[in-house]
Amino acid sequence: MAETATEVPISDIQQSGAVSPIDRRSIPAHAVEGFWQAGDGHELRRIDWPGAAGAERGSILFLPGRGDFYEKYIESLEEWHRAGWKVTALDWRGQAGSGRLGDDKLTGHVEDFGDWVSDLRHFWSAWKSASPAPHVLIAHSMGGHIVARALIDDAVDPDAVVLSAPMLGMAGPPLPLAVLHSVARVMASLGSPKRPAWKWSEKPGEMPARRRDLLTHDDERYADELWWREKRPELAMGPGSWRWVERAYASIRELEAPGAMERVDIPVLVVSTSNDRLVKHESAVRASQRFPNGELAEFGEEAHHEVLREVPEVRSRAMQAIVNFLDRVAPPVL
Repeated sequence: MAETATEVPISDIQQSGAVSPIDRRSIPAHAVEGFWQAGDGHELRRIDWPGAAGAERGSILFLPGRGDFYEKYIESLEEWHRAGWKVTALDWRGQAGSGRLGDDKLTGHVEDFGDWVSDLRHFWSAWKSASPAPHVLIAHSMGGHIVARALIDDAVDPDAVVLSAPMLGMAGPPLPLAVLHSVARVMASLGSPKRPAWKWSEKPGEMPARRRDLLTHDDERYADELWWREKRPELAMGPGSWRWVERAYASIRELEAPGAMERVDIPVLVVSTSNDRLVKHESAVRASQRFPNGELAEFGEEAHHEVLREVPEVRSRAMQAIVNFLDRVAPPVL
């Protein structure tokens, strides 16, 4: 489909000359969708790309954000594959194609963020042993939060990490974190903690008005998400539960603990925008400074929350920043 063709990134042009456009509304023929079974029997949906023929660059595990699904990132995943990476993406337990944990099909619920860290710990161990080095973790938003937690908990040992608009602080009332957590704890105790914590739409399952303005300036890439939700209705997710909110604040407090990030010696690139109205840009900037080997790729008004799904000129800058970072800190194994 012409409307879903992507720009050709600089890195692809350099490595392989002219390349065919990427259809953001189809699963590439060489990618394999499947499931991984956690220790408790819960199945998590995954997708895998083999390394591109003739290029042995290493392996990337990509983890999406809250309410996300890997189909939204087909473009980036395919580009990394074309650059020689063996690529895997995984849907978090309780969202997208990995089932639900709440009382309905739309509310995003989890009992504790530690459950996601545990899933990542065990998946990482199996995935790393079956994938060529160097091993890289790339994660967006809530996925970035969970990866940061996994780093400070010594649950994963990648050669490099990229955090895209990581949820290290949530946009909201300018109150102390302890106060926000206390309020969320009270709200979770009033009625079912699985009930939605915010309004989704007057019509169940309908996207809120102006949602695009929070995510991307690119109308076509935003339309891709809606297209996938229509084609695969099981991917749709609405608000988080009050338990999710309370546990999110609790987990952020663990990240904020003195010395937590400071003892992580793995190279970390934080990609963030000051125009983000979903997560706190200030928290991302501070994290890039707290990680001993942290770096920051910073954007402004030109980028909303989903930097990897922005308009071509902005997205290309972000993708090239990732290429440059990985070439320096996680070069090919010769």
